[in-house]
Amino acid sequence: MEKEKFVIQGREKLKGEIEVGGAKNATFSILAASILTNEDVFIDNLPLIEDVLRMIEILEGMGADIEWLSRRKIRINTKNIDPNNIDKKKVLKFRGSVLLFGPLLARFKKISLPKPGGCVIGARPIDTHLDAFSDLDMKIEEEDHSIKIETDGKTKRKTIILNEISVTTTENILLFAALNEGAIIVKMADMDYPSMELIKVLKKMGVSIEVGFHQIKITGKKELSSFTHKIMYDPIEAGTYIILASVTKGDILVKNVDLRYLYFPLKILKNAGMTIKIYKQEEDDVNSIKIMPWEKIKIERIQSMPFPGLPSDLLPLFGVLASQAKGATIIHDPLYDGRLEYLKGLKKMGVDIFFSDPHRAIVSGPSELYGADLGSFDLRAGASLITAALIAKGKTTIRDIYQVDRGYEQIDKKLKKLGADIKRVKYE
Repeated sequence: MEKEKFVIQGREKLKGEIEVGGAKNATFSILAASILTNEDVFIDNLPLIEDVLRMIEILEGMGADIEWLSRRKIRINTKNIDPNNIDKKKVLKFRGSVLLFGPLLARFKKISLPKPGGCVIGARPIDTHLDAFSDLDMKIEEEDHSIKIETDGKTKRKTIILNEISVTTTENILLFAALNEGAIIVKMADMDYPSMELIKVLKKMGVSIEVGFHQIKITGKKELSSFTHKIMYDPIEAGTYIILASVTKGDILVKNVDLRYLYFPLKILKNAGMTIKIYKQEEDDVNSIKIMPWEKIKIERIQSMPFPGLPSDLLPLFGVLASQAKGATIIHDPLYDGRLEYLKGLKKMGVDIFFSDPHRAIVSGPSELYGADLGSFDLRAGASLITAALIAKGKTTIRDIYQVDRGYEQIDKKLKKLGADIKRVKYE
C-alpha cells in the first residue's frame, strides 16, 4: 500500500506570512446540524482537510443533496437522508463522526453505528456520550464494534451531569436536544470554541439556549429553519503556527488568529520570556501574531486543561518548545494516556526526556536536535515532529503523514512559502 512521508532538511531560516484556515473541530458539529432541518443550509470557510471531507462524504452517502458553491462554501440539504445507507467504514476513520449520534437520534429516534475511529492517543472511549444518552432515558445496546441507541423522543425537562468536561458529548447533547421541545440542562458542559460555534448555529435555527458557568440550558423545537454560517478560524492551527514560529525563531507573521481561545497558551509564552506582537485585522476577533526572537526562555510546567486552560491538542507543540527552554519542564496531560508518545520521537532526535508515567514526563533543555527517521504517531504529534525537524541538524523523515493531513491543510506548502526545506514523498 502506497503512503506518503515528509522529508525535512532542518535549520533553514523561516520568514513570511502563514494563514490559518477554518476550525476543524468546530466544523463537524455544524455539518451534523444540517441533519436537523429539511431546509438548505450554507456553510462557508470550510477547512479542506481529510476528516472534514470524509464527514461531507458520509452525509452525501446517506442521501444528502450537496452543492459546492465555491472552493470553501457548501450548500447541504438532508431532507431525504436515510441513516441505513451510512458508510460505516468512513465512520470508523475519524472520531468526529461521533457527532452524528445526536442529530440522527433526534430525527430518526434510533441508530446503529460503529464506534468512531481517530487518532491513536490512548484510550478514548465514548462512555461519557453513552452515559449522557442513558440519562436521557435512551435504550443502549453496546457490542464489540458497534452501538445501537433508541429513544422515544419524548424527553421533557431534564438535567444531566456529564462525567467529564467533554467537547463532543456537549455537542452531541445539544444536537439531540435541538429537536426536543422540553428543556434540557447540561452541567459540566464544555465552553470551548466548537461548542460555542455550534450554539451560534443552533440559535440561528431557532433553538433557545442559555449559557452559564459550564452549564447550558437548551429548549428545542419540532421544526428548525435554515442557517448560513462562516466557520471561525481554527485556534489550534493558529496555536500550532505560533508555537512553531517560537521554536524556530523565524520572522513569521501568523494571520487569522482568534485570540478569544488562545489567551492561556499566549500567557505561557509570555511567562516563558517571549515578546508577542498583536496586529488587528479587519474582521472582528481576528488578529495577526508575531513572536519576536528570544535569547533564553524557561518553562517550569505545562499541563493541558479544559477551556479556558491549555488545549490538549497544543501540548505536543509546547513539548518541542520545552526542549529549547533552560532547565527542566514538567509535561502533563491528565486525559489521554497516549498523548506523550510523540516525546519518544523527540528523544530519538536527542532531547533529554524522563518519562514519569503515561501522563507525565520531564523535558530538560536546551537540547540540540538531530534528524531522525520517525513515525507521525497521531495528528498533533505529527505537527510537533515537523516543528522539531525544522530546527534539527540534518534530515528528518516523518512517515504516515495521513494523520497530519487529517488536521492541517497543505501544511507542507505553507511551510515551503516560509522557506522550509520540506518535501512530500510517496513510499510503499
